[in-house]
Amino acid sequence: MRSIDELRPLKAQELLQIWQTCRQRWEDPLERTVLCNAMVLARCCLFQGEAVYHGEMEALEDLTGPEMEQLLRRISQGGGKIAGAANQEFDMERFERLSGR
Repeated sequence: MRSIDELRPLKAQELLQIWQTCRQRWEDPLERTVLCNAMVLARCCLFQGEAVYHGEMEALEDLTGPEMEQLLRRISQGGGKIAGAANQEFDMERFERLSGR
C-alpha cells in the first residue's frame, strides 16, 4: 500500500455523484461496489496534501480488499490525519487490536 497520511472525507454531494456514476457505468452489483469504493478512495487518500491515486484503477492495483475496507471504515469515522503514516512498517490492524479499537 502506498503512503497515505490523511483521509479526507467527501461531501455528500461528491458521494452521490460517485454512486450515480457507478450505477450508470457498471451493471453487476459486486463489480459496481468494488469500483465505487475504489473511486471514493482515489478521492480521499492523500499524502502530503496530494492525491495518492489518480483514479479508481490505481487504487485497485495498489490496495487489497482488507486494506480498502480498513481505509473506508476510517473515512466513515471522520477520516483525518493518520498517526504513524510515515512509518511503512506500521501495522494499523495490530495497533487497533492492542489499543482496544
